[in-house]
Amino acid sequence: MKSKHLSFDINRRVVISGIALLPTLSGTLLSSAIQAQTTSNEPLASWNDGPAKQAILDFVRDTTDQGNANFVRPEDRIAAFDQDGTMWVEHPIYSQVVYCLDRVPFLAEQNPKLRSVEPFKTVLSGNRQAIAELSLHELEKVLVATLTGMSVDEFEAEVRKWLIEAKDARWKRPYTELIYQPMLEVMQYLRSNGYKTYIVTGGGQDFVRVYSDQVYGVPVEQVVGTAAGTKFGYRKDGTPFLTKEPKLLLNDDKAGKPESIHLMIGRKPIAAFGNSVGDREMLEYTDVGPGKRLMMLVLHDDGRREYAYGPAQGLPDSKIGTFSQALYDEAKKKGWAAISMKNDWKRIFAFDEKA
Repeated sequence: MKSKHLSFDINRRVVISGIALLPTLSGTLLSSAIQAQTTSNEPLASWNDGPAKQAILDFVRDTTDQGNANFVRPEDRIAAFDQDGTMWVEHPIYSQVVYCLDRVPFLAEQNPKLRSVEPFKTVLSGNRQAIAELSLHELEKVLVATLTGMSVDEFEAEVRKWLIEAKDARWKRPYTELIYQPMLEVMQYLRSNGYKTYIVTGGGQDFVRVYSDQVYGVPVEQVVGTAAGTKFGYRKDGTPFLTKEPKLLLNDDKAGKPESIHLMIGRKPIAAFGNSVGDREMLEYTDVGPGKRLMMLVLHDDGRREYAYGPAQGLPDSKIGTFSQALYDEAKKKGWAAISMKNDWKRIFAFDEKA
C-alpha cells in the first residue's frame, strides 16, 4: 500500500483561534519533573454523588461479579479513553501544537537559514496576529518540521525536556499537571477491577507515549494515536536507529478511532470515554455488542474552574473539542452519560482543593 504524505488534518481556524488566546508561547520555564497523580483509597473520591458516578460504579460491579448476567471475562475488559479534553486540558489550543510552535526557535538555532524562511520567520517573530494569518499549508510545514526528520530517540528526548520546562499560560503549571483528577480516578478504578485502560487519541502517538506511563499509568503499548511512519537505518558507527518520516500511517480521529482500535488493540472496548464529535464513532463502535457497556462524554460547562464550551446545551461554540447539540442528543437517546464538570466533579485537578 502506498504511503501517504503526512497531513495532520488540522483546521486552520482551530489553530489560529487558540493562538490568538495565548498570551505568549509557553516559554521554557523550569518546573518539577513529571510525576504520577495519586488518589485516596476511596473510589472516585473527586466525584460528587449522582447519575454519572453511579453509572461507573454500577458498570464495574456488574461486569466483574461472576454471579451477574453482565459478567465480562478479564481478557475482554477493555476501556478506551480519548485524551485532549477528556483526560487533560485542550483549550485554548492543543498542547502538542504549543510544543510545535515552541520548537521553532530550537530548529532555527540548528539551521539559521530558517530565520528568513516562511512560515518559520513569522513564528519566530512572536507576532500572534501574523501567526494567526498563516495558511493551513504553512502551519502544516511547522508541524512536519517539528514532529519528523529526527530519530525516535531524539524526538522523545525533546518532548520530555519540553514537558518539564514548558508551563501553561493560565495555571502557570506544567501541562502534565493539567490532568483531570476525576478521570484519572476512573482509570485507576477500572484497572483495580481487572480492566486494561487504553488512550485512543487524535494526538501524536509518539508524543503521548513519552508521558503516558508516568502521568496516566498507561504503558506505551496501550497508547493508540495518530502515527507517522519511521525508517530504519544505521548511524556512521553502525548503530541501528529509526527516523520519523512525514508519512501518515494512522489518523486517529473520528472514524479513524475504531479503525485504529481494531488494528492496534484487536479487541472492542466495552467502555469508552470522550468529549467531542471526534469521539462519536468510537463510542458508537463500543456501544454495539452483547452485555453491559459504558459510554461517557465529558461536557465542559465550568468556565470558572476550567473552560465552558459546546455548543451543546447553549454553551459557547468551539472549534476545539466541539461537543455539538447533535452529539448531546444522540448520547441522550442511546443512554450515554454526559459528565458535567460543574456538577459531577468536586475538583478538576489534583492541585485543586476539594469542594
